[in-house]
Amino acid sequence: MMFGDYGRDLLKTGIIEAKAGHKESARRYLDRAVYMSRDHDVMAEAWYWMALVVDDPQEKRTAIENCLAHDLQHARARRMLAILDGKLREDEVIDPDHLPPAPEGLRAADADRFMCPKCGGRMSFAPDGQSLVCDYCTRHQAMGVTSKPAVEKDFVTAMATARGHGRPLNEQVFHCEGCGSEFILPPKQISANCIYCGSPHVVDWENTGDLLAPDGLMPHQFGQRQAAKYLFNWVEGNNIQPGKRVEMPRGLYLPLWTFDIGGEIEYTGEVYENDEDGNVITLMGSSNQRRVKKRVSDSYPVLVDDLPIPASRKLSAVFLRLIPTFELTAVKPYDPRFLADWPAEVYDIPLAEASLDARGQAYAKLKEELPYKLAPVRIVGSSSARMAIESFKLVLLPVWMTELPFDGRAHLVLINGQNGIVASDLPDKKQKMGGLMEWLGGLLDE
Repeated sequence: MMFGDYGRDLLKTGIIEAKAGHKESARRYLDRAVYMSRDHDVMAEAWYWMALVVDDPQEKRTAIENCLAHDLQHARARRMLAILDGKLREDEVIDPDHLPPAPEGLRAADADRFMCPKCGGRMSFAPDGQSLVCDYCTRHQAMGVTSKPAVEKDFVTAMATARGHGRPLNEQVFHCEGCGSEFILPPKQISANCIYCGSPHVVDWENTGDLLAPDGLMPHQFGQRQAAKYLFNWVEGNNIQPGKRVEMPRGLYLPLWTFDIGGEIEYTGEVYENDEDGNVITLMGSSNQRRVKKRVSDSYPVLVDDLPIPASRKLSAVFLRLIPTFELTAVKPYDPRFLADWPAEVYDIPLAEASLDARGQAYAKLKEELPYKLAPVRIVGSSSARMAIESFKLVLLPVWMTELPFDGRAHLVLINGQNGIVASDLPDKKQKMGGLMEWLGGLLDE
């Protein structure tokens, strides 16, 4: 124990020397701390500070890699490695205690424009998942969609920048390349048509400083008429009587965060002690016998893949019901052509906020499962301190949206644009059938 304390004291002295700018002295103390200590946390921190006091790029990289060898979740070391690898610019790194204020007023933004190369007409994404189609000459243009999955981003790197903490608050101004007009994008959308010439525009996310670009997108798989059929069948199957005519479903994309979570849960528990033959040890008393318990402390590995968290508050209650019905393995790398003539919502739940929700949900679920996974150990306490978000994706999911007039108000209905599954804010109670064709029949005639 004294040996470990000595290593920790050497580390503290090395850090003090480093902060004072005495690099050579700091290096000697830190080197000694690494040699003397057997504590992985002490060694990881010593190697991190070693990376700060050495000037040679190769020595700096070696120190960072040694730090991560002892603590793979060391956020500052991962951030430093990202800077060395060119994945993160040093001028993008922010002080989390002093976040920059959100920009005010209108913001100029670059946008991609999609027009037919043959007749100049408007190109729209066709719900075959593979092409753009001209609204006028019906020319199809293959998109060359890759079969590779969407790439996940490093969480620590993203959180080091303002993009990981901010949310879009302002409207964006687009300059139309077709007619030269400028127009304001509708609030919380990233795609729109020019109000004069009708050409579709999609935000160039990489040139928008305060937004994280989508990493993936699941293309719409069917058109409006098929969406209406799915809605008709769902209403009929649930014996719902609409109060008046139902509007045709409108197609759009909704944003979703997904998180990969790793690390471990540290726990303390109690278990009955056994002898060499596997029998529970008992103590004999004057009137009864008592089984012997012993306290154990250990950790359980965490591996959570693609935990979904809604990235928009507006439709989150119904969207939450719909999310489990998507097959997220079908998400493709983001391509702005998917959004040609399709509206898409901007996320308004920042990455930082969503990550806390994801971590909390994962921990709560694992705490429920631990007693069964670790039986016969009885869990006394646990800690999520060593759980960590490792990576994330921002994906856009296809939905069709409409309102169902019923029981005196309009109920939101969302249809999964991948497979036609329907979710709504209606109660689960079955309603009496009547007058269905009068109010829904028009959906199939349009």
